[in-house]
Amino acid sequence: MADSTETEFDVVLAGDVFFDIILTGLDSRPAAGTEVWAQGMGSSPGGIANLAVATSRLGLRTSLAAVFGDDVYGRWCWDLLSEHERIDLSRSRRLDEWHTAVTISIAEDGDRSMVTHGHDSPVSADELLSGGIRTRAALADLGAMGSPDRHESWWKRAATEGTRIFADIGWDSTGVWDPHDLEPLASCYAFTPNAGEAMLYTRTDTPLAAARVLAERVPLVVVTCGADGAIAIDSGTGEEARMPSVPVRALDATGAGDVFAASFVLGTLREWPTVQRLAFSTLCSALAVQQFGGSLAAPGWGDIADWWDLTRAGNDTDLIRRYGFLTDLLPPERATAVRRAEATFRLTDELR
Repeated sequence: MADSTETEFDVVLAGDVFFDIILTGLDSRPAAGTEVWAQGMGSSPGGIANLAVATSRLGLRTSLAAVFGDDVYGRWCWDLLSEHERIDLSRSRRLDEWHTAVTISIAEDGDRSMVTHGHDSPVSADELLSGGIRTRAALADLGAMGSPDRHESWWKRAATEGTRIFADIGWDSTGVWDPHDLEPLASCYAFTPNAGEAMLYTRTDTPLAAARVLAERVPLVVVTCGADGAIAIDSGTGEEARMPSVPVRALDATGAGDVFAASFVLGTLREWPTVQRLAFSTLCSALAVQQFGGSLAAPGWGDIADWWDLTRAGNDTDLIRRYGFLTDLLPPERATAVRRAEATFRLTDELR
């Protein structure tokens, strides 16, 4: 793996940025010819921004390669990510006459449904990253890797230079779940699918069985299981680890998987034990679902410290035992509060 003293960044990401509007607490499900009111609403950057914010808030030097529309949505996302979240956007571009994709996310019953409008990016990630990258880790989307329209290879170049590639994959809307889609894993260090995706691709009946099959393809497999926690298998050592979820009152599940992946990357770069990485990632994703939106729901170290203080004060012996390692990880100085999604967004002076 590339050494931190030899690299410009800890994490590099490439993908599409969306402007997300999240609605929660609906009176009822929407139906044709009706109007439904929502009790809560939040706005935040979405898509690949979920991962970028999550890694940056945990202190990882993060660079994002993405295309932004030169509209109000795109310019607001750009300013928030670069100025408030300290994410490097030197490899990103703002394009005239191209609008930012918008997603309406409706959170209900512990999950969410989404409606999106947008267009494929006119600039590929390969073009954005043509100058090369010097990073310890990169997060890549297997769906983008295998897309006949994209043929992204930036991550392969990075892998040959010692970068650890953490791969994810989205839902296969075709219903085929072709194992051929997993062939890019040969160049990856880790794979972090959810349980449904893992079982469908491997034709298995349990997340553990799926993880064992996937471990034959990639050195590290982490299968997230929602309320049932997560499973990890290190094929190099043969270690298998399981971790239950952290009980919380969920508001919005958008981006929880991204927060989990970002947290696991942090633990890997710091060389934590597998069980500790699983516990930390499970906690961070649980803290995220208590907030609106994917990106701005990501916890910072202050959120983690607050949770640890409350947990110890509540004398939950199981959680105290499971997360005792936090005492040594938390920064000595109290972290400031991170920004949260709001019902609306303000225009900068430049846009007024």
